[in-house]
Order: sequence, then C-alpha cells, then structure tokens
Amino acid sequence: MTTPVIFAAHGAPILLDDAIWTSELAEWAEALPKPQSILMVSAHWEQRPTTLGATRTVPLVYDFYGFPDRYYQTAYPAPGAPALATRVRGLLTEAGIPWADEPERGLDHGAYVPLVVMYPEATIPVLQVSMPVLDPQELFRLGQALAPLREEGVLIFGSGFLTHNMRYAFRPGVPAWAQEFDHWAADAISRFDIDALLDFRVRAPGAAIALPTWEHYAPLLVAAGAVATRRRDTRFPITGFWMDGAFTKRSVEFS
Repeated sequence: MTTPVIFAAHGAPILLDDAIWTSELAEWAEALPKPQSILMVSAHWEQRPTTLGATRTVPLVYDFYGFPDRYYQTAYPAPGAPALATRVRGLLTEAGIPWADEPERGLDHGAYVPLVVMYPEATIPVLQVSMPVLDPQELFRLGQALAPLREEGVLIFGSGFLTHNMRYAFRPGVPAWAQEFDHWAADAISRFDIDALLDFRVRAPGAAIALPTWEHYAPLLVAAGAVATRRRDTRFPITGFWMDGAFTKRSVEFS
C-alpha cells in the first residue's frame, strides 16, 4: 500500500487549546492509514547539509518564547526511528544529497505540536530531518529522494504554513492578501502545477506579504517532490484561517 504524503499547517503551541482545529487534525489522522513510522520535515529546522535528528527519545525543542509555563511542559516521547534513519541515509546517498547526523536534536514545535494532536499515544517512531537550504528546486529534489519511503509504510510529513506573517496576527478579519494567496495555492496544488509552486514568489498574488520569509512554505515543496512520480489524488482535509485570518489552516494530503 502506498502511504499518502501530507503537508499540515502546524500552528503555534497555543494550537493545542483550539478545540476546533485539534478536532480537525485528530479526524484527519483517524482517516489516514496508520503509518509504521513518520518522517518529519518542519519549517523550524533549517540546517545544511540535510541533517537527521535524534534516533532515540530525547527532550523536545521548545523553540519559542514568551508563552505561559504550561506550554514548556508539553511532552511527546515518541520512539526514535533508527531503522528509518539508516534507510534515509541510503536514499540521500543514492541521490547525491549530502547528509549529517545530530543525535541530540529533539523534535521542534513544528514537529511535535501536530503530532500531539494527531497521534497522541506517541507510539509511532518519528525521525525529523532538516531542510538543507531554502532553494525551491533543492527542496523538491529532497522530496524526490525520499519518495521510495511511501512504499515502506512511512508517512512523509511536511509541517509549515501556506501563509505566515506575524505582523498581522490577531488583527480582525481575513486580509485580502491571505485570501488571494490561499486561493492561488489551492488551485496550483490541485492542478499539481509544479512550475507555479516552485516559482511562487513571482507567480502567486500577495506572496511578498503572505510569506515575508518562506521557510513555512518550504516543506510543501518537499511533500510535492515525494509524490511527483506517483500521485492519484489531492485533497484539503483542513481549510479556513487562524489568528483572525493571518494564517491559512489549509493542509494537503497527496495520495
């Protein structure tokens, strides 16, 4: 069975207090085939070369500040995935993509926040890998290298946001630029227009304001690369906006 590839809007730690969004994430996970392991690509880990995180349970990375203490108490003791790490090293080597290990690096909030909701039992082995560079073609190529994992029960999980501009957080109403970019992204993803997705900074309306920096969009390109040669369908299990509209919750499932 070929495992889907997903891109999820991951939210800040306060997502865990959002009853509607958490229920949407939980329902999505329930509808997915249960993976044997998860390979996580989060917007919050850029490191060159592509780096593999811990292959055993280590403390989480609380890569945020200014939140109430309880958010620093969240735990997600998922098992490490050493066998998956070995397989990923082999695939990267075959593709000519340099790699490194960082055995003490735990899951960051882009990784563990959605996992806490989607797989709360924390029984599925998880491996996080870094994005080596913010270059659309290289990120797509990384996804292509990882694509064989789909046939091995691995859920390739991109975690980010299709719009991400903190200056507009908590302002009332959904900004026009957010609606326009979300609509453009939905259309380009539905048509699997790779050229448009890679060239989003030129082709997408409002790209400069929707993504003043684009590390949160980047995991989508890894996910797209992983399904480029074998894709049956695309759907959006979660849509809508968050923080009064500055962030689209649109999440993607490629099957």
